[in-house]
Amino acid sequence: MKKITITVISLMMFVGCAGTQPKHNYKPPCGYVPDETTAIAIAVAAWNPIYGAEKIAKEKPYKAELKGNIWIVTGSLPEGYAGGVAVAEISKSDGAIFRISHGK
Repeated sequence: MKKITITVISLMMFVGCAGTQPKHNYKPPCGYVPDETTAIAIAVAAWNPIYGAEKIAKEKPYKAELKGNIWIVTGSLPEGYAGGVAVAEISKSDGAIFRISHGK
């Protein structure tokens, strides 16, 4: 009985430890958001459900500027128009969105 108990406990510990290995994850050397095209695609995907695809489409062309490790993505207004545009701040390394906003 003692041997069976020890065997069962050992098996439970082995199975429990086997499940803790990290899963394979490839991280590109330039980060998950390596360029302005990718940053803009992420920003538009986040803006559309919030502000509406029609409104966001009117803010083309979109601009993306890398400041440190953060992509600052903004919409544009036609020359002579007053108002605000959509803004997104996105991590270059992991794609996390730090801020979404829209000016008035």
